[in-house]
Amino acid sequence: MRFTHATKLLALASILSMAVEADAKKSFKTWTDPEIAKQEDPDFLVQGEYQGKAHGAQVVAMGGGKFDVYLLEGGLPGAGWEPGKWRILIKGQTNDGKVSISDEGGKIAGVIDGGKMVINPSPSAGKVTLSRVDRKSPTLGAKAPEKAVVLFDGSSADAWEKGKAKDGLLQATGCTSKQKFKSYKLHLEFRTPYMPEARGQQRGNSGIYHSGRWETQILDSFGLEGRDNEAGGIYSVSKPRLNMCLPPLAWQTYDVDFVAAKFDENGKRTAWPRITVRLNGVLVHEDLELPKDLTTAAPLKGPITGPEGPIYLQNHGNPVEFRNIWVVPGE
Repeated sequence: MRFTHATKLLALASILSMAVEADAKKSFKTWTDPEIAKQEDPDFLVQGEYQGKAHGAQVVAMGGGKFDVYLLEGGLPGAGWEPGKWRILIKGQTNDGKVSISDEGGKIAGVIDGGKMVINPSPSAGKVTLSRVDRKSPTLGAKAPEKAVVLFDGSSADAWEKGKAKDGLLQATGCTSKQKFKSYKLHLEFRTPYMPEARGQQRGNSGIYHSGRWETQILDSFGLEGRDNEAGGIYSVSKPRLNMCLPPLAWQTYDVDFVAAKFDENGKRTAWPRITVRLNGVLVHEDLELPKDLTTAAPLKGPITGPEGPIYLQNHGNPVEFRNIWVVPGE
């Protein structure tokens, strides 16, 4: 049989597609309880954020005693570091109970031990010490105002179609709020699992679809660049101003102001919806227009025909959990 160039390309595309599908079906060791993770995986106690006087570091567990270490100029995201300042990736490996870290050229080297990181960020800086910190969102545990519609308070998943509660937490089952909303303020708390061997979109993936159409992404993207398909991103629309994702198994918050699309008396759309998003209390999108009918994998399909829609929590196969969800309806 004679293969044309196009046939070869199609065959290659098919092989790559099967490889991606096989990777998506991989089973990764997963923890949903931080206390159990502490007992079973020593890497969990190393991963996290470290803060010094003039530097920050985010240590990402990659499985088997290996770590990606992001060294940040000025501090941590939202607390000294911002886009434009340097951000350097170095590697870590556990040896004799300590984590040795260094870049490829050996110019940056250090050690992580006992909740401390000692490192020389540059040949001229000398050694600096950073201490492990556990940051919390300032809106964590925010109480629902009197006018709020409480969608989940730990007692029942009755406000959701396909909703499932376990141990007082709402599970990522692809559930849809029974009530629909136009414009609103949303508060939601979520927790991604600890999956050190997983990579990319297979690591703590879920999402919140506003009006059933536009996704604010949930992903364990701790330490990453901050793209539109990572935590804080509006999928396929806009990346966040900075990556404010906290480490896996830390409770995190989304606080969203959603302005519904506008329609005239004939049902013609006159304005796209707009959204302002705070991830862990930090502004990552401000009055952003959502200039399309839907984003990838939205449960609602086709052109938008009205201002109302539900809130949808995506099931992407990872055990992401939610709590304290409430909405203050607008006009």
